[in-house]
Amino acid sequence: MKRLAFLAAIVAVLALAACDDKAAKAPPPPQALTAEAVGHYCGMTLLEHAGPKGQIILASRPEPVWFSSARDAFSFTMLPEEPKDIRAIYVSDMAKAANWDDPGASNWVDARQAFFVIGSRRKGGMGADETVPFSDRAAAERFAVENGGQVVAFDAVPRDYVLGRGDATGTEAGPVPGAANNGKVKP
Repeated sequence: MKRLAFLAAIVAVLALAACDDKAAKAPPPPQALTAEAVGHYCGMTLLEHAGPKGQIILASRPEPVWFSSARDAFSFTMLPEEPKDIRAIYVSDMAKAANWDDPGASNWVDARQAFFVIGSRRKGGMGADETVPFSDRAAAERFAVENGGQVVAFDAVPRDYVLGRGDATGTEAGPVPGAANNGKVKP
């Protein structure tokens, strides 16, 4: 009987350790957008810009890195000079937004789980092409029908669409400010 109690105690300790390990690996929750949130690249408050926003939570800093557009959040993940200790990437869930001008303070979606409309007529926070995020594929498809563009997953957003002013196929048409030479080496 003592042996059975001992084995049960070991199983309980291992189960608790596994729960603690999962909790430590779980991404931190998104922060609510406030009037004090300033865009990482533009240095302006996010509320000054229409369209979807982004936030990235890093292991190396307690507060999120804010972005005036969802596309800027993508840029951060692609640029070699930016930190790579990313714990979570959140973007405005436009399926739950009041409208384009008011994407909402707390309706965030995990960017890696979102559906993005690229190549639409709607422009992001700084007037550039946007990666318009949705938690719901049907909502993304409706947006694409109304505004043009195509629906893609996080991993399918073309690098050139984000780092160059290209169309939804990634055809580059010029650099994006703050994009560090679009990742190209100068001759």
